[in-house]
Amino acid sequence: MSREIAMMSATDLIRAYAAGTLSPVEATEAALAAIERHNPQLNAFVHIDADGARKAAKDSEARWRNGRPAGLVDGVPTTIKDLADVKGLPTRRGSKTTDSGYTAPEDAPFVARLREHGAIFLGKTATPEIGWKGVTDSPLTGITRNPWNPEKTPGGSSGGAAACTATGMGALNQGTDGGGSIRIPAAYTGIYGIKPTFGRVPQYPASAMGTVSHVGPMTRTVADAALMLSVMSGPHVADWYTAPDDGSDFRRFSTMSVRGMRIAFSPDLGFARVDPEIAGLVAAAVRRFTELGAHVEQVELDLASSAETFRAHWFTGAANVYRALTPAQRELLDPGLAEVCLEGLEITLPDYQDAIRRREKLGYDMNQLLDSHDLLLTPAMPTAAFDAGLEVPPGSGMRRWTEWTPFSYAFNLTQQPAASVPCGFTAAGLPAGLQIVGAKYREDKVLAASAAYEALCPFKMPIPD
Repeated sequence: MSREIAMMSATDLIRAYAAGTLSPVEATEAALAAIERHNPQLNAFVHIDADGARKAAKDSEARWRNGRPAGLVDGVPTTIKDLADVKGLPTRRGSKTTDSGYTAPEDAPFVARLREHGAIFLGKTATPEIGWKGVTDSPLTGITRNPWNPEKTPGGSSGGAAACTATGMGALNQGTDGGGSIRIPAAYTGIYGIKPTFGRVPQYPASAMGTVSHVGPMTRTVADAALMLSVMSGPHVADWYTAPDDGSDFRRFSTMSVRGMRIAFSPDLGFARVDPEIAGLVAAAVRRFTELGAHVEQVELDLASSAETFRAHWFTGAANVYRALTPAQRELLDPGLAEVCLEGLEITLPDYQDAIRRREKLGYDMNQLLDSHDLLLTPAMPTAAFDAGLEVPPGSGMRRWTEWTPFSYAFNLTQQPAASVPCGFTAAGLPAGLQIVGAKYREDKVLAASAAYEALCPFKMPIPD
């Protein structure tokens, strides 16, 4: 029974609390049992706050008993990626350069909103150092592993959150996405993850990677992601990038139809090489949208320049982190991150200005495409998960993680909402993901399409319900 409770969706937990058939204490104990069962192998957590979670669960139970829940997610087991502050807990960012004795004096803005709505914080999830790469390992916390096959990577940089989601170590799990860090691990672990429009969810302190970094939900159902996004989103005085409040309740969008939608499909963005098995799974998923009543059209795109454009934005952000470190701290960095930082220092101001111009052109092109189409579909990843502990697939000849993630970072540059939806499994039993991209501020369409696909092809987790 504990395993079944741990795998319940947040929306089902809330219904059960309201009906009196389940309590937040039972749900929290089930999540903690799942952590005890799975975390030793997967290494998804960097800090577990069992005592704090149990106390919060008892408080939540009392509120439900009195018919006064604090908010939309009262009593739901929740995790926060260790790039964000949770009051009273350590913030290490996967880095030996951080203070081991530090605890956050206050919540990050979106954490505070989850707390105000009664979320039960189980702890902090693993990230590579400052979230710098598309897999999850760091000199501080070691290697995080994939629930479908622990020899494989869960992807990154929100790999800890993804592993938690897939195994019931939390119903609502927060990730960040500066170059695919929600969508990469969502695709590799067979869960749902959405990167909302930049500015939807407030960040403070701001990401080291600047205006390509987004905060979003990672969940086992689309409805749960819509619920979590409804709680976290909205302007905040601490983040001057946040978008104005448009009154969106994302929960209602997950029940909308896609019938009549005009949907573009690009199997390769004009330059990406996709494993044939993944390409077949994605093509089959795209055909499902025709069954759902949408009009699907394959389009020709050329987003090859997005790789160099993203590199100029991402590597210079890393370089700025490096500049603030002492020589002794620099010696403690992940060697791959140190290389990226040094490469970033070589990018000149004219190079960066050229990248800004290319980014503007990319945004223009995507605006044009999504003026004539409601959505764009692509593979989320060109391959299935590869060996854990490596930055690039073995034998690929690649050097950096950006070379095997061609479908993700373009939409960080354009700041559009984009989600990864599980769309099947390889012959080796590893998940594949379909990416659904919307125009800026059109999470409604992304969530609607995601939910419609989920209803037709329910998501499967490695731990049976």
